[in-house]
Amino acid sequence: MSKPKELVRLAPQTEVLPSSLPGMPVLILNIAFMLVAVTMVVYAAIWFEAGINRTPAIVFLVMGLFYLLVKGPIIFIGLKIVRPNEALVLTLFGKYHGTLKHEGFYFVNPFVSAVNPTAGVALTTGVVAGKMEKGVVSPFQNRAISLKAITLNNDKQKINDKLGNPIIIGVMVVWKVVNTAKAVFNVENYQEYLSIQCDAALRNIVRNYPYDLPNEDSEMSLRGSSQEVAEKLRLELQDKVEVAGLEVLETRITHLSYAPEVAAAMLQRQQAAALIDARQLIVQGAVDIVEMALAKLNENDMIRLDEERKAAMVSNLLVVLCGNRDVQPVVNSGSLY
Repeated sequence: MSKPKELVRLAPQTEVLPSSLPGMPVLILNIAFMLVAVTMVVYAAIWFEAGINRTPAIVFLVMGLFYLLVKGPIIFIGLKIVRPNEALVLTLFGKYHGTLKHEGFYFVNPFVSAVNPTAGVALTTGVVAGKMEKGVVSPFQNRAISLKAITLNNDKQKINDKLGNPIIIGVMVVWKVVNTAKAVFNVENYQEYLSIQCDAALRNIVRNYPYDLPNEDSEMSLRGSSQEVAEKLRLELQDKVEVAGLEVLETRITHLSYAPEVAAAMLQRQQAAALIDARQLIVQGAVDIVEMALAKLNENDMIRLDEERKAAMVSNLLVVLCGNRDVQPVVNSGSLY
């Protein structure tokens, strides 16, 4: 068990700035030296043709050809361009050499190579903006690692909520790379790692909350407290992707619905709950109106009603106020008693 721990400790955890030179002066000097090498080769050919100064001609020819065919092209390989909000992770013979994170034109060790484990690799789940299509890999693909904010729109998932109801939920994650050494060397593919961890964190969060509750003040739900749930998802996801050198900027729930097999039943349940709430409100209002009517009639002794007549009046008012149909008036031409 000790060997894996040693391997984890040996993995680079901090970024290193590699030794570099400004690229433009090196480019100009290399072109000038190549022109000098061409001149040396030309003079060597002239001397060979004239049959004089063979020893200097051989020296000029070897030096000129060596610079034109070997040294000059190698120096061109060491020229690197870094665009804004991009970084180049460089390795030298398999060892981490450093990271160029600031935009500009640089000359580095020509034998270093840029590493990007996500170049030309398609995700198995989720969609990342700007990702190459599966199977389309260019030999000149960009080896730079983007430091920009990137959106991950993960596939919709079917998950059981706290009450065991199957729901369909989708999330959107805004993230960026903050430590290129961890992103390249600690995980196989940091984008794939983020997508899988997003699925796992989403399942772990959703199972702790119900889809909906009649009383939203008593407990959080996925529908009524979507912002709070999204923030908890962000915190849990950030804890999981810290090892990959990623920062989760924001998470949002983009889709939330019941699964098709229970959607109809849940709709009837919601309609029944809404109908009960509406009836409770109607009855409460009707009782208040009846109470107010009796109080107004008794204020100035306008009409004196016995208990039986009061009960009949209360019954009639409740029927009128709580009924679903329009009132049909009845004219009484006789006396009250």
